[in-house]
Amino acid sequence: MITVINLVYILSAFLFAMGLKLLSSPATARKGNLLSALGMFLAVVVTLFDQNIIDYRYIAAGVLVGSVIGIVAARIVAMTAMPEMGALLNGFGGIASLLVGWAEYLNNPAVPAFIGTTIFLAVLIGGVTFSGSLVAWAKLKEISFGSFRIGKPILFRGQQFVNSLLLLAILVAGILYLADPAASGNAFLVIVALSFILGVMAVVPIGGADMPVVISLLNSYSGMAACAAGFVVSNNILIVAGSLVGASGLILTNIMCKAMNRSLSNVLFSGFGSAVATGGAGAEGEIKPLSVEDAYYLLEAASSVAFVPGYGLAVAQAQHAIKELADLLEANGCEVRFAIHPVAGRMPGHMNVLLAEADVPYDQLIEMEDINPLMETIDVCVVVGANDVVNPAALEDETSPIYGMPIIEVHRSRTTIVIKRSMATGFAGIQNPLFFRDNTRMLFGDAKAVLQSLVAEFKS
Repeated sequence: MITVINLVYILSAFLFAMGLKLLSSPATARKGNLLSALGMFLAVVVTLFDQNIIDYRYIAAGVLVGSVIGIVAARIVAMTAMPEMGALLNGFGGIASLLVGWAEYLNNPAVPAFIGTTIFLAVLIGGVTFSGSLVAWAKLKEISFGSFRIGKPILFRGQQFVNSLLLLAILVAGILYLADPAASGNAFLVIVALSFILGVMAVVPIGGADMPVVISLLNSYSGMAACAAGFVVSNNILIVAGSLVGASGLILTNIMCKAMNRSLSNVLFSGFGSAVATGGAGAEGEIKPLSVEDAYYLLEAASSVAFVPGYGLAVAQAQHAIKELADLLEANGCEVRFAIHPVAGRMPGHMNVLLAEADVPYDQLIEMEDINPLMETIDVCVVVGANDVVNPAALEDETSPIYGMPIIEVHRSRTTIVIKRSMATGFAGIQNPLFFRDNTRMLFGDAKAVLQSLVAEFKS
């Protein structure tokens, strides 16, 4: 039986690795997701069979209930809520690892030093991941209590000093616990409580514009917590899966930090996003509104169009409308591209997933570094629900909190059409001087309604 279990674990590890490889490309991401899910399904089932932990009837019932929950969630969770769902799933992974470590401690307090250390790490990282993910969920959900908005960075004097004291207290409690695990129940409870507090304190000062980075980092934390839990219960596949998630999450976090031209420490400790929505340099002038009919004439005459999607596209659920408009433009002889910023939306790959749902061809999705050199040759850039990722203040205003962040340079196109509900600021809370440029036209309205009106103009 042990041989069969290990063989299934090897197969699961292979499926995880293949799944990660396929997830690196939008064209194969769905297949990669399915392979990874199959690998985890096999690993969970064979683990439950091991040593008769649960018999097949309970396994079948769990598979049935879990499948129903997963299918319902996949159907009813809106694309706009996917970042929040990702944050919650990271949190669930963290609390699961914490509970595994806690259960092992309760079952066998007098553990060897190595197992005690892994229990400590599983509880610490799992607790930070759980509470931090809940705060990230609340920020993405933009929950408010009266005039207090949790989505805004919560900053106070001496904040980093307080966080350092919390971490030091956890380490001291960890040393006391490891010195005599069997007699250190209070120290263990202190570790649990302070890990929750540290998770909250680590995420509350982070602004909304950095939440995609935070989500990928918390995803990495959940993997590292799972890896530690794998050592706690001596389960090889949990160690492998946790290591893969932890490593891939760190790599993704690093990629996203580079996309924002910022270090991870800057994201975690700067409170980015705390700027108020003042005008700033270059954010003055007269906007030039545009009607749907005039926008149609611009697009109908264009030989190249680049759509720049943002979170507003997801809010309006306008992905199918933009796909229909793109098809009509192509039929009119226009070259169509979709310019994708690495941190557009509120989770890594948000725009890629959104457009894939509408069957936008993968070869039309152009990364930021590839579209920017072509920008001056593009007749019309259509910004749909994006704001901070096209803000030229990032290049021109040294006083801006987003200065230095690479953007999609739509202001260099021949004409820019911005589809937006109002002149409200983006998630970073700062004004966008793009709206006042001479070559920018503002097309106000709900993104889906505006795009459908443009489709109607082409069809008529």
